[in-house]
Amino acid sequence: MSKFKKDSQQLLLEQLRFLGYGQADSENSNDFPKYWYPISQHLRAFDPDVVLVVGNRGTGKSALFKAVFENNLLPYLEPFDPLQRLPYLDTQHLKWIPHGVSEKNFPDAKGVINVMNSPDKATDFWFTFLVRKLHKELCDSSIDELSEIKGGDPEAILKTFDKLGNKPLLALDSLDEKLEKEDSWIFIGYDELDRLGGSNWDAMTWAVRGLIDFWSSYSRRWRRIRAKIFLRSDLFRRHSSMGGAELAKLAANRVELTWSDKNLFSMLIKRIANTSDDLYNYCKSAKIPFKKDKDPIFGYIPDLSDAEDARPFIERIIGKYMGAGNRKGQSFTWVLDHLRDSKNMVTPRLLVRLFEISADKEWENPGAKVPHLFRPATLRRALDDISNDHVTYAYFEWPWLDGIKKRIRENKLVPWPRKELQKLLSENWEDSWSDSKTGIKPPAADAREFIDYLKDLGIFRERLGDRIDVPDIYLSGLGLVRRGGVKRK
Repeated sequence: MSKFKKDSQQLLLEQLRFLGYGQADSENSNDFPKYWYPISQHLRAFDPDVVLVVGNRGTGKSALFKAVFENNLLPYLEPFDPLQRLPYLDTQHLKWIPHGVSEKNFPDAKGVINVMNSPDKATDFWFTFLVRKLHKELCDSSIDELSEIKGGDPEAILKTFDKLGNKPLLALDSLDEKLEKEDSWIFIGYDELDRLGGSNWDAMTWAVRGLIDFWSSYSRRWRRIRAKIFLRSDLFRRHSSMGGAELAKLAANRVELTWSDKNLFSMLIKRIANTSDDLYNYCKSAKIPFKKDKDPIFGYIPDLSDAEDARPFIERIIGKYMGAGNRKGQSFTWVLDHLRDSKNMVTPRLLVRLFEISADKEWENPGAKVPHLFRPATLRRALDDISNDHVTYAYFEWPWLDGIKKRIRENKLVPWPRKELQKLLSENWEDSWSDSKTGIKPPAADAREFIDYLKDLGIFRERLGDRIDVPDIYLSGLGLVRRGGVKRK
């Protein structure tokens, strides 16, 4: 790009500032396909026999859900996974029905808490709301009264469900038989399950376990009424160990949403290239390979054979090293390594945010030499912002993070000896672990068990010598400093 000038640099930075958070619910339907990057392994989620779709925070569960249940993109995804065989694609009788837990016709957190007090109640709850969701498809007047009650009154709904006896089951059996005769399918999709019960961990436990138990029992009974449960990995691991043989079969065929380095860079480049023609040309100037033709739906699609194909692009944006020489490390490896959690995973959302925030900082205070867009110091500052945001956004799912920050503020240097960390976390264990809500407790019996849970989430990492460390992506957000670390300017 021989004519690359400072004004071109500022133009590209301004466009990069608005890549989007990488959150599916913040993008409209028109823009969504251009930014979303389909992954072959993830598309197996739509095999009729797959019920559980599991992934960590930010791994794309909601994006995958939105792609099919809201944007109806599945018929266009065959090129991304030509070996996938989906038996329902040839039928015209196919319905994707989202079962949102935030809908008006669904109980709020208080309502869920009031009825989630036993395994049977939890299973009946989901049975009842499936019948209500499919009421128009059932065409059975004997269960009409079940759908006439407002969704905000789950106690009344469950009482009516009990009164109806086996009528709801027979209605669903009849619907399944009808669908099979017509060669039709109905898929029910469950997302945002971590919002069930609000901050009440016990209620959410019952609700999630009840949903998994329900479909463990009935996914073999109904062949044309199928479920897709999009579930956070820690919730799945917590509940899967408590089920029986049926759940084991369901879990064995689950889809895990993981991201290779190649797919992470492909996702990032696809989002950048489809933001503007200027940015697409910048990607091309870094010798990024793209599919031959621009897809009418998905836009420009990178065609990387492995992660190394993205190296020229990263080095064009940042430079080869994170400083004056190789002692500061290579920018290509730095980008992902500093976003990894303790399980060595990077989520696409964080990678998008790193480039978006860096562009914003550099645009406000330019200093990178052309043709680069960022200075290494800008990325380091952006990483702190991302860590702070990552922890802040996690409060809804993990409201006890406040309590961690409060209890470890007396010793902010990591890593800690495990015994010392246990002592810090044990302080005022019975008090609320949230500054804004009462009654918030960690999902563990004591500090030792809680540390193990945080390791499972990827927030803590065990090191030699029985020490507990924190990866960079959580460091600033939790108000921590690494021992011997260099202060960032």
